Amino acid sequence: MQVILLEKIAKLGSLGSIVNVKPGYARNYLIPQGKARRVTEKVIAEFEAQRAELEKKQSEILAAASAQAARLDGLLVQISQKAGVDGKLFGSVTSANITEELRKQDFPVEKSMIRMPEGQIKQIGDYTVTVVLHSEVSAHITVSVLGETTI
Repeated sequence: MQVILLEKIAKLGSLGSIVNVKPGYARNYLIPQGKARRVTEKVIAEFEAQRAELEKKQSEILAAASAQAARLDGLLVQISQKAGVDGKLFGSVTSANITEELRKQDFPVEKSMIRMPEGQIKQIGDYTVTVVLHSEVSAHITVSVLGETTI
C-alpha cells in the first residue's frame, strides 16, 4: 500500500515521502496515529497545500526535543533496589523504573523512549542509557543503581 508520510519516521522516510508499506502497518499504525495518509491525487494536492504548515510543526517538535535533550544529557538518575551481598539485585531495573524516576524529576518521557543496550540491569553500578526523544534526537543519561542490603 502506498502512503504519504506526514512526519519523519525512522527507517521509513521523511515528511512528504511516498513509500510502500505493508497494508496492516498502514491501517493499524501509520494512518490511525496521523503519521501517514493513503496516496490519492486529492490527498497529494491537500498535502502540498499544507506542506509549509507541517514542516513548521515538525521543526517545532524537533526544537522542543533538542531542548529537552540538552537538559537530559549527562543527567544522573539514582535508583535503589534490594540487593544481595555480592551486588546482585533481587529483581532488576527496567525501563519502567527509569521512566518513573525521570518523571519524578519533571522529564516527561515514555517507557518506549528508553534504550537499554545491555538489557535489564541486574547488578549494582553505573550504566549509560539512551533516551530517544525524536527520530533525530537522543540523550545519554547515567543510571546509578544503589543496593539496599537486607539483614
